[in-house]
Amino acid sequence: MNSKKKNARIAGLLYLLMGITGGFGIMYVPANILVAGDIAATARNMIDSEFLVRLSVFSGLVSQTVFVFLVLSLNRLLKEVNPKHAKLMVILVTVSVPIAFLNSLNLVAAQILVSGSDYLNVFDTAQRNSLMMLFIELYEQGIIIVEIFWGLWLLPFGLLVIKSEFIPKIIGIFLVIGCFSYLLESFTSFFLPDYQEIISPYLMLPLIIGEFSIIFWLLIKGVKTKVNFAN
Repeated sequence: MNSKKKNARIAGLLYLLMGITGGFGIMYVPANILVAGDIAATARNMIDSEFLVRLSVFSGLVSQTVFVFLVLSLNRLLKEVNPKHAKLMVILVTVSVPIAFLNSLNLVAAQILVSGSDYLNVFDTAQRNSLMMLFIELYEQGIIIVEIFWGLWLLPFGLLVIKSEFIPKIIGIFLVIGCFSYLLESFTSFFLPDYQEIISPYLMLPLIIGEFSIIFWLLIKGVKTKVNFAN
């Protein structure tokens, strides 16, 4: 296997690992812990599922760590296509990862508040639960912020794929559309939250198509050899 095909397979494997760990890390708490309009029930879920909540946090951290190695692998694969776009792709990911890491602390803080530690006895149960919800809300708002960068990096990535000549252009087009899907998702969550659940599935569809396609193309097909890069 030549080095370019090897880089492609490694990138595909890293992308798949990031998707699995990131999906669990982001989706577990909203789907299984939060009870809309019931702070007490949410607090009970946080206590009863402490290990899984911590696993969710850890999974998210693993995902972001893998993200760094993924973009470096993609940079090796695609930098000959357009060095400036490849560098921009790396920069945008590098900016997003510390934000995601710091945002995880909000979920850790929420877990600590319901842990029953003695030093928290100065707060009654209702106060601790309210603070817990504050940190969970901050965590969710942090996800909205970091989604901006999760979208922006797809623009240079998609353009690199389109120009690469060894990955189908249609995948790159979907990645570029996915960039704007993420940006619109963040905008909707900030300014039109009442419509977010209605709009989100339509916004995420091209993103899912683009990212799943690139993952499996890199894993299964790899890349063509002996290509001429466009200037």
